[in-house]
Parts: sequence; C-alpha cells; structure tokens
Amino acid sequence: MESNFSDRVKDVISYSREEALRLGHDYIGPEHLLLGLIREGEGKAIKILARLGVDLNKLRKSVENAIKGTITVINLNNLPLTRQAEKVLKITYLEAKLDNSTLIGTEHLLLSILREDSNVAAQILSKFNITYDSFRSELEEKEEFNSPKMAMTDEPPDPQDYGSGDRPKRSSKSKTPVLDNFGRDLTAAAEEDKLDPIVGRSKEIERVAQILSRRKKNNPVLIGEPGVGKTAIAEGLALRIVQRKVSRVLFNKRIVTLDIASLVAGTKYRGQFEERMKAVMAELEKTPDVILFIDELHTIVGAGGASGSLDASNIFKPALSRGEIQCIGATTLDEYRQYIEKDGALERRFQKVMVEPTNLEETVEILMN
Repeated sequence: MESNFSDRVKDVISYSREEALRLGHDYIGPEHLLLGLIREGEGKAIKILARLGVDLNKLRKSVENAIKGTITVINLNNLPLTRQAEKVLKITYLEAKLDNSTLIGTEHLLLSILREDSNVAAQILSKFNITYDSFRSELEEKEEFNSPKMAMTDEPPDPQDYGSGDRPKRSSKSKTPVLDNFGRDLTAAAEEDKLDPIVGRSKEIERVAQILSRRKKNNPVLIGEPGVGKTAIAEGLALRIVQRKVSRVLFNKRIVTLDIASLVAGTKYRGQFEERMKAVMAELEKTPDVILFIDELHTIVGAGGASGSLDASNIFKPALSRGEIQCIGATTLDEYRQYIEKDGALERRFQKVMVEPTNLEETVEILMN
C-alpha cells in the first residue's frame, strides 16, 4: 500500500515555505512545518490540538519567539528542507501505514514532528503538554467511535481505500506499534490457539532455545531445504514459551516474525526504507523481550539498498553485535553460503542449526497427526 500527501498537507508544505520567507530564513525546518499547520488551520491535526486545549495563537507566538534570533540571508530561489524536516516528511509514510491509510493527513505530519523530539517544534509542543503518545492516544480514541467515513478528516473518503472488510484495530497499548505493523506475533497467536501443534522437531526446538538462552552468540539460524519445517520450529518454540516449557530466561519472551517484503514495499524515495528499519530497531532496543524471526534471512542482504543508502543487514549488524536485539533466522544451505557466509561480520552473529529432512518414521508420524 502506497501513501500520498493529502491536499491539506500539500498546502501546509507550501505555507511552511511562505512562513520561512516571512521570518527571514533560507531553510524550511520542522518549526516552519508546524507554523504551516497552524496557518492552514483546518486539518485533523489542528482539531485534535484544539481538543487537547492548545491555544493556537500562543503556540504560534512560542514558535516565532524560539526562532526569531536566527534570521539569515534569504535566497529566494533555493529554500531547502533541513535534514530534520526531510526526516519528518519521510516518517509521515510510516505513520500513515500504521493507520492503514493510503492518504497522508495533517495528523500524520504532526505525529512525525512529535516522534523526533529533538527538533524545536516538538520541544515547543511538549511545553503545551503535547507529546507523541498523548496526540496518538487522542487520535485513536476518536477513531474508535467513527466509521471510515468520519466527519473529521483531511479528505473526502474513497470507498476503495477501505475495501469490503473492517479496518483492523491496532492495540494502542502495544510497546511496538511499528513492529506490529510489519510483523506477526507468534506467541500471541499461540496464546489464542491459532498455531497448529508441532509434531517432532523437539531436538531442533531445544537447540534453538538453548542458543537463545546464551549470553553471547545467541542468534540461531535454521538451515535446511525448503519445506523441511524451519518455520514450524519457530512456531513450536512460541508454543513452548506460552506453555512455560523453556528455561526461565525465555519466560515472557515474544517471538515476532518480521516481513522484510512489507518493509521494502512502497519505499520509492532514498532513505525511506532506512527510516522504517531504524524505527523497528528503536522499538526492539527498548523492548528486550522481543525475539525476531526472519524467514528467508538472506533477503536482508541488499534489502532496501540503493545508491548512498544502507541495506537491512548493515542496519542489523551493529545491534546484533552489541546484544541489543535477538534474532532467529531461517534460510536454505545454498542461500546461506551465497549471501550470509560471504559476509563475515553477519555470519559471526549467528549460530547454525542444521534442519535435516525427516526420516520415514518421523514423516509417518507427522502424516498421522
């Protein structure tokens, strides 16, 4: 699903340029985007701010006072976005995807500003008691009581945007909303009896659990031919965690599959994939109870890579080496040798677990069950 800027957001970006010129600046930063939102004055973001008790005139004056001492020589022909502003606009795609929206609205723009709390605009909003969490909570609370054709929207709804089914609801209490959007929680599925019981593979499941319980080199990679049951081993481990049939180190751990294809989908601008990956990594570093499961592990080598940007493996490696995240990989022997083994830095992070095809007796047992 690809997201596009709403007409209101396009107006806000245009107004932000005019605000920068009015203030004598030769750049557009997040603070100018916030002034553009205030000037536009009718989007969903502004309505939520008003509901949260923000005086827009005071907010505008606070922004202007914070940046009034930074007047520079104006180049009317070239008014570039700062790096922070570029980052804010890139993150809007992610915020829209979190809401399953094909349209980027003013609410997604403001959420992107608030997500990066190091910028001037977010710091000023915090003085008005507006944070990322408080704004998103208000947004989600309102949407729970509205149909897709809600009155408070940036654009008239298009029936094709919603399909024939209901929009899936994302838990506002989740600590990993970005990861939830790009993955599937196997332990949650196990708790809800949505996973089939696993027959056999006890030896491999125990080996994976043992590696995960280590202090170092605690990232197993399952290597075997297609169809031998590598994904089933991850599901079997999720079932054992729920049933408390693992070491105490793994109690309360969550196994979440990460869909690399979803992360890459729709990233047509350079750096967009990196922003998604870094958002996922930031959540993983803050929630050590999550263990990633990446099927087709070799796909992270080169995923999202473009001229001047990092691929997924280079974003993963530092966090894996520091022990900030844990990961279970799965791939075939040929692809392991072709992609993973050639990258010594990546290969060192993983402990191989060979998954051989089942013998005749085990195959019969699986078929009987």
